[in-house]
Amino acid sequence: MADENNKAEEQEMQAEEKAAQTETSAESDATGSENADSAAENTAESTEQTCESEEPKELTPEEKIAELEKENAELKDQLLRRAADFENYRKRMIKEKQDAFDYGNAALFADLLDSLDNFDRTVAAAETATDPKSIADGIKMINSSLVNMLENKYNLTSYGAEGDEFDPELHEAIGMQEAEVEKEQLAAVYLKGYKLKDRVIRHAKVMVAKPKA
Repeated sequence: MADENNKAEEQEMQAEEKAAQTETSAESDATGSENADSAAENTAESTEQTCESEEPKELTPEEKIAELEKENAELKDQLLRRAADFENYRKRMIKEKQDAFDYGNAALFADLLDSLDNFDRTVAAAETATDPKSIADGIKMINSSLVNMLENKYNLTSYGAEGDEFDPELHEAIGMQEAEVEKEQLAAVYLKGYKLKDRVIRHAKVMVAKPKA
């Protein structure tokens, strides 16, 4: 009889332990579910806060006006700077153009000074010279030197000689006369013509001989 009572007590104790374990497991599951729900709520709140922080802040009318005034001031400053730069450029171009006009022939004048000095020496020598030929030779030398300098350095060349064919693009006819010629040609040259490179800067003044009628 005692053995039966002991077995019954053991079975009852085992049943109580199983019930306690089942209750503990249920509580643990409930706690885990609550923790998962809380984590999900926290994640949702965090996502909502992040979205709210990423949205651009709407400016008040006063802030919009201030921003537009700032942009306007910056654009106005840029415009004034560009206008000043353009004005300085325009003034510089005007000055350079005027300098080119005023001093463009400075190199030519500097080269002519040697010939002018030689003419002064020739004039001074002529006052006491006893031989006119020496004066004439001196003038010829000055003329030759001047012509060579103008031709070689500045491409200024003269043209026009008796017997050349008459060309109205190059020659200015002062008069015409009949002669034993087959076509119009220069009978006399009163003033030589001059070209600067390929451009005529002075037409030769000539008398033209034309074939007899």
